[in-house]
Amino acid sequence: MPGGGDLLRGRHPGPVERLRQRERRFLQRPRLARRRDEGRRRRLRPAVHQGTPADGERVSRRTRVSALLPDFPWDTIASVKERAAAHPGGLVDLSVGTPVDPVDPLIRTALNAVAAVPGYPTTHGTPELRAAAVDALARRYRITGVHPSAVLPVIGTKELIAGLPRLLGLGADDLVVIPEVAYPTYEVGALLAGTRMLRADGLTQLGPERPALIFLNSPSNPTGRVLGVDHLRKVVAFARERGVIVASDECYLGLSWEGRALSILDPEVCDGDHTNLLAIHSLSKTSSLASYRAGFVVGDPELIGEMLEVRKHSGMMVPLPIQAAMTAALGDDEHEARQRERYRARREVLRKALAGAGFRIDHSEAGLYLWSTRGEPGLTTLDWLADRGILAAPGHFYGPQGAEHVRIALTASDERIAAAAERLSGN
Repeated sequence: MPGGGDLLRGRHPGPVERLRQRERRFLQRPRLARRRDEGRRRRLRPAVHQGTPADGERVSRRTRVSALLPDFPWDTIASVKERAAAHPGGLVDLSVGTPVDPVDPLIRTALNAVAAVPGYPTTHGTPELRAAAVDALARRYRITGVHPSAVLPVIGTKELIAGLPRLLGLGADDLVVIPEVAYPTYEVGALLAGTRMLRADGLTQLGPERPALIFLNSPSNPTGRVLGVDHLRKVVAFARERGVIVASDECYLGLSWEGRALSILDPEVCDGDHTNLLAIHSLSKTSSLASYRAGFVVGDPELIGEMLEVRKHSGMMVPLPIQAAMTAALGDDEHEARQRERYRARREVLRKALAGAGFRIDHSEAGLYLWSTRGEPGLTTLDWLADRGILAAPGHFYGPQGAEHVRIALTASDERIAAAAERLSGN
C-alpha cells in the first residue's frame, strides 16, 4: 500500500479521521497522562514534599481536607467515657442523641416491601414520598403552600448541612452565619466550602455585613431554645432586604415541651413566601430512624431545583427502601406521638433529678436535650458525672459560649434514665 501500508497516509484526512486525530492528541495531553499514573501518585501520602524528589518522581501537593476541620468532638472525650463505663452499675451514655427505641413495625414493613427492587432510585424521591412530606408538614406543623417538586430527600440531614454552602456555590468571599452555640456541622459546612464564618444570634451583630447564608436552628441543638415568631419574622425580613438565603434546621420541631415551635415556612413567619428559605427536616428523632439516614429539605423551588441538579450529578440518592420507609413514617402520626411521649416521660425524670443535684437547666423548652450547668467549667461537670457512671457532652463542643454547660440527652432506655436519676440523687 502507498505510504507503507497506512491507509490514512498520503491523503487528506476526512471528518472522521480529523476527529480521531484530535482525540489522539487530547489523550496524549500531559494532564491525561498524569491520570494514568494516578494510582502511583495516590500512594505518595505527604501533602507537602520534604527533601528533593528522585529524577522523574512526581510528588502530590494536595491539601488534606481533614486538616481544615477540627478534631471530631466525641473522639476527644474517650478517656472520660472509659471512666464512666467503669462504674459498677455500668455506663449511662447521655452524650449522643441517638435513638434507642425500636423502629415501628409499620415503617419496617414498608421498607421490606421494596427491598427486592434492584434498580436505581431517583434523586428527587418518589412522588409518594414527596406528597407524604407535603401532607405531614401541613398536618403536623402548619406549613402550607409547598409543592411536591420543592421537596428533596437527603441521606440524613447532617450530610446536607455539611455540604449546603458548597451546594449553593458559596466560596471564600461569602459569609456564613451560624448560632453562637450551635450543632458543630454548621461550622464544618463553612470550612469545607472555604467561606468566612460568624457566630451570631442577633442581626445587630452582623453590622454592615451581607451574609450569603444564615443557619437557624429552632428548636436548638444543644440548648433546646425556641425562637419566637417575632425573631423569625425579623430574620426573614432582613434576608429579603439583603438577598440572603436562610436555612432553618428544624429536626426537633416535633419535640416541643413548653409552648409551640414555628417553622421558617409557617405562614405566620414568612407570609406564605418561601423565596430564599429552606427548612431542613429529619426523621431520626421523631420516628427513631437515625440508622436509616432519612431526612429532607423543603422550601424555595428554585433553590431546591438547583440542589437537585447538583445532587443528580453527584449520585446523592436516598435508597428506595429508605424512601418507602420515610413515606410510611410521614403518613402515620400515631407512632410519632408514642415516641414523643416516651421522651416526655424521660425528660421529666431527668429534669427533676438534675435540679435535685444542684444543676440549673437553661432553655430546653424543646428537643432531646437538657442544657445544664453547675456554674463551673463544663469539663469539671463532665468529670463529676463520669464519677457517677454518666456520660454527657461538654458544652464547648458547640461553641465558646457553651463552656460552662453540658448537654444531657434524653435518648436512653427507661432503665438507664432511672439509673442516672438514682445516681444523681446520691443513692
